Amino acid sequence: MDIQLTYNRRQTTTTKVGNIEIGSEHPVRIQTMANTSTNDIEGSVAQAERCIEAGAELLRFTTQGLREVESLSLIHHRLIASSPHRPIIPLVADVHFQSDVADAAAKVVEKVRINPGNYIDPARKFKLIDYTEEEYQSELQRLRARFIQLLNICKEHNTAIRLGVNHGSLSDRIMSRYGDTPEGMVESCMEFLRVAVAENFQDIVLSIKASNTLVMVTTVRLLVWQMAEEGMQFPLHLGVTEAGEGEDGRVKSAVGIGALLADGIGDTIRVSLSEAPEKELPVARALVDYFADNQSIRYAHDTQVRIENATVYFSNSDTDWALFQLHAAAECGRLLWDHHCTELVLNNNHFAAEDLERLSKDILQAARVRMYKTEYISCPGCGRTLFDLEQTIAKVKAATSHLQGLKIGIMGCIVNGPGEMADADYGYVGAGRGKVSLYRGKECVLKNIPQEDAVTQLLALIEADKK
Repeated sequence: MDIQLTYNRRQTTTTKVGNIEIGSEHPVRIQTMANTSTNDIEGSVAQAERCIEAGAELLRFTTQGLREVESLSLIHHRLIASSPHRPIIPLVADVHFQSDVADAAAKVVEKVRINPGNYIDPARKFKLIDYTEEEYQSELQRLRARFIQLLNICKEHNTAIRLGVNHGSLSDRIMSRYGDTPEGMVESCMEFLRVAVAENFQDIVLSIKASNTLVMVTTVRLLVWQMAEEGMQFPLHLGVTEAGEGEDGRVKSAVGIGALLADGIGDTIRVSLSEAPEKELPVARALVDYFADNQSIRYAHDTQVRIENATVYFSNSDTDWALFQLHAAAECGRLLWDHHCTELVLNNNHFAAEDLERLSKDILQAARVRMYKTEYISCPGCGRTLFDLEQTIAKVKAATSHLQGLKIGIMGCIVNGPGEMADADYGYVGAGRGKVSLYRGKECVLKNIPQEDAVTQLLALIEADKK
């Protein structure tokens, strides 16, 4: 399937989000998500100002309930008042499980993100349900009736919608018919998109995210193809969810996002790091600039790429190690997959050979070509996170980094936790204030244990399984 034959970013529809436009001839926008409690007005405004200063063009806040909607309205007004001569940054309400909250949020912010996996469906239980065709169509009618209510509110208030599908939170209904597959993820999005098109609602952005870069890229390409088959071409938001932190998080994000930007796919991006949100934005900007339409930045670094005997050879003249990491990962991920390569050789005379070899291994692992070390699937944190994420990740890594080849998920809450880390061997998930649940794959094996004991118990669980 040659996606480039069916996709041209300049031909996408244009989605208006407040005072900015996404898609078509407009530049690729960069955004992030606050990790403050939305009800902490002072902290949220301060963090928003830092994100704006770092280059954010949109800013998302978790919106669990109606109280958070009220807080989001206050944050919005504070940001407007604090800088009357600055363009108003569009705010995005991130809503899960409560469709009435999406309705309320659509009246106070420029964009509402809903998750098709839990907009009308409860959190998935990994149950297989044998639907008859009549029962399945009845579910689709229920979806349509409820979603139209939100569409009408958005029309009235000029509010955009992001249909944000996550690999880890597909509904049991979709899972039962399509399984945990790219096809299921695409259909989860298309069910809602078809309703929007039928109702003549155009201000939509789509996203399909996964922590597995190969799943993410494959699924977004499939979505592009499916939209073309049905005569649609809506703007796309890109991101590798639960990418982690540090160099690993940056490399993994660059591999997935870069592969799609290289295809010409993507109208807005977020680099999801388990760090302060303002640290995501320079990484996103570097990726967007590297794949700028005129290619001037991309090839101003004397970039050379060749493929020989299932090996990708990449070299350029970057002098900044952080940029070289991003450029190499962004360029090579797609080549590894599309040309079925299994080895990667990096060359740059400004850096030590051992660092280049380590980075080549990190890119191979980020692309899921080969596992060299422990992999951590960790969320970026938000107002739902129930513990200090960065400290917790450091503790888990210190205890488990010697376990070569294992995948360990570290999640702040249960919204995407058990599902998004289903690809992991073990999981550490916030279950309540000061409480953590531990998972083996999808199975919760220790529930609501004290946070101070959780890392020790995780290590004991892994050691017991090894025996």
